[in-house]
Amino acid sequence: MRRSLLLLLALASLLLPGLAQAWWQPDWAYRKPVTIDAGPQGGAIGGDAGRTPVLLRLHTGNFSFEGVSETGADLRFVAGDDKTVLNHQIEQFDPLLGIALVWVDVPAVSAGAKQQLWMYYGNPKAPASGNGQRSFDPDFTLVYHFAEGNAPARDTTAYGNHSQTAVTSLDGTVIGKGAQLGAAALALPASPSLALQAGAPFALSAWVRPDQLGPQQLVYARRDSAGELLVGIDQGVPFVQVNGRRSNPGQPVQAGQWSHLAVNADGKTVTLFVAGRAASSLEAALPAMNTPAFIGADSAGQGAFTGAIDEVRVSKVARPAALLLADAVSQGADSRLVVFGPDEQQAGKSHFGYILAAMPLDAWIVVGVLGIMMALSWAIMIGKGRNFGAVSRANAAFMEHFREASGVSLDHLAKTERVPAEVREHSSLWRLYEVAVDELHRRHQLGYDLNAVTDATISAIRASMDGVMVRENERMASRMNWLSTTIEGAPYVGLFGTVIGIMLVFVVAAMAGAVDINSVAPGMAAALLCTAAGLGVAIPALFGYNWLASRSDAIGADMAVFVDEFATRLAEEQGEGRRAPILQRA
Repeated sequence: MRRSLLLLLALASLLLPGLAQAWWQPDWAYRKPVTIDAGPQGGAIGGDAGRTPVLLRLHTGNFSFEGVSETGADLRFVAGDDKTVLNHQIEQFDPLLGIALVWVDVPAVSAGAKQQLWMYYGNPKAPASGNGQRSFDPDFTLVYHFAEGNAPARDTTAYGNHSQTAVTSLDGTVIGKGAQLGAAALALPASPSLALQAGAPFALSAWVRPDQLGPQQLVYARRDSAGELLVGIDQGVPFVQVNGRRSNPGQPVQAGQWSHLAVNADGKTVTLFVAGRAASSLEAALPAMNTPAFIGADSAGQGAFTGAIDEVRVSKVARPAALLLADAVSQGADSRLVVFGPDEQQAGKSHFGYILAAMPLDAWIVVGVLGIMMALSWAIMIGKGRNFGAVSRANAAFMEHFREASGVSLDHLAKTERVPAEVREHSSLWRLYEVAVDELHRRHQLGYDLNAVTDATISAIRASMDGVMVRENERMASRMNWLSTTIEGAPYVGLFGTVIGIMLVFVVAAMAGAVDINSVAPGMAAALLCTAAGLGVAIPALFGYNWLASRSDAIGADMAVFVDEFATRLAEEQGEGRRAPILQRA
């Protein structure tokens, strides 16, 4: 039982890392792990924020912007299971400046445990999928990012509560672009989705930066008959006022510094949050209001707030305190909620795969020619190797039979057919022996005395054997010239492709006006691949040629030795002055 458990644990240890490294979809080449840490060492929100639009602030310090679409269209965010796709919205994406602001809809943010997300990118064919209407839950009735320049603020939610007046755009705010207030109030629409029933829940949040501190500066103002809801800053102290009742002074804010303000109403209590933490509260319920609300002053222009504002949100529900704290700690420049890991590359597409993807048509033609040369050379090497092996084995078997018949007539093996058919088919020595025996039989038919073979006859028989040996050597050398051509020609073919490729790279770079390393490196690598391919074809052919040449030389040496051995034995057994049995016809 213990052994079975140990075996299961071992298998689990091998499988779990593989599962952890699963890849969402193969079309995406890269991914980056994103860890949401709401615990004490991270955002320290102290509770469950629930569904949260988390801001991912990408810059050159945590993201290289290499391999990603120039518009961020190929960005995809996937939950830790590598299956669930999360909604996202791109507020800003500028790879030239090296900055991007992306909102990701995280289903549950909890202080109890870290959770990992994956940011996938590197698919040039992927369409844009960012959608703010899906990235913010339907309880948000208004979300202004102020990403539009000098135009009415556009509502990200599906309610379409765009501002009724244009804003003065301001760069370099807490989250990309913001709005400069002070000249006139920003009017919100009196839409049904923004209407409030008496005692209804409500939430408002915004980032503010007062240029100077003064009395009664209104950030949000809404009045309807006798009812009112005011949120502002009085001499640096944030306040919320409901129907004339103002909250007690709480944590102050500083001029020229960004502060996160939020108001939460649950039907009984209205709470003011500063920097994500409760600063003061009122025991009150909100009145019914159907009139337009204003940002930066009231409807009459009184209580003007002079400063900048960013990321205004209105909700028709009271938001958890942990969510407001998560907004405050994660949306600033020094987010403690989000941690980025190192980028990972898909194992199925290596750097070599990207080189292949960058190869132009002319490089593929060169590689195709080299592929044909490689296929032919390997076919020759394999065929020759098998043939030489069969000849060597057959020659060794024939020599055993020939030496066993040393005490009988030279044509004994031909008459008795003791040599197997397979040996006679493949052995080059058998073909030498066969032509020599045929020459002896032909001379016997012509009346020559084979009991006293002259030196001239032996020389004639030897010449016949030499002729067969030459033809055998020619057969072994056939198609070897293709290997030598491959050895010498393949590197030049590859070099030709490299030269053409480099020429095209520089021409295209000059025409496009791009001379940076990112524009020329892929084409240069693809061009050099042609030379590498040529060497890859030539080197195995060189090794194969040398090995086959050595095998051919060994077989040729065996044939030369056999010719000498046969001629010597013929002279000893049937030469002039020797008495030997007369050869019989086979």
